[in-house]
Amino acid sequence: MPLKVLFALDTARTQFYHFKAIFIAGMGLFTDAYDLFCIPPVMALLKHIYYGDEHHNYTVVASTMVGIALLGAVIGNLVLGRQGDIRGRRSIYGFTLTLMVLSSMGCGFSVCRTKNCVLFSLGFFRFLLGIGIGGDYPLSATIMSEFANKRIRGALMAAMFSMQGWGILFSSTVTIIVCKCFEAASKDLTKHHAPEDADIAWRLILMLGAIPAALTYYWRMMMPETAR
Repeated sequence: MPLKVLFALDTARTQFYHFKAIFIAGMGLFTDAYDLFCIPPVMALLKHIYYGDEHHNYTVVASTMVGIALLGAVIGNLVLGRQGDIRGRRSIYGFTLTLMVLSSMGCGFSVCRTKNCVLFSLGFFRFLLGIGIGGDYPLSATIMSEFANKRIRGALMAAMFSMQGWGILFSSTVTIIVCKCFEAASKDLTKHHAPEDADIAWRLILMLGAIPAALTYYWRMMMPETAR
């Protein structure tokens, strides 16, 4: 019986649920890319707000903020990816999405407004976000491949992974739009002075990363467990 089920999946004609799976799994990679690639421009904003001309200290902090999410992603890959094999794809898939949404909001709501407190809080939530991203990445790819039929599996996988590029593009677009809006609204903006509004801008950019993930939560939890 298991072999008959697998054969039926491999030979099934392309149907609507294949494209639905592309959207659901692809939005996970879209969010992963947004969250990972929005941090460099955010750190440029933080440099203008908190560091000024302290280039040396800023370089160390910026590298740490980028690297700490990747460290979390490695741990998430190993731990949550394995849990997806043990407990089933769907339950861990929902957990990674919840972790990503809450961590993105946590990054934006980084407590305090003093430099050290903000950076410590941001680093903590970026680490948790990295764990969620690390768990989401292999599960999205695995779920897509397990739903796909044999004839167009490669094309479906490529379509899903292409969402990463859109996520990177979206993160840059959102950053530009938010900064331009705050620049137009700021009254005391000069080359050597960052207004208080700038402290809201970077938080908003980070929190907007929670929206695409949250939008797919219902469909992700309604997905059946993969037959494989």
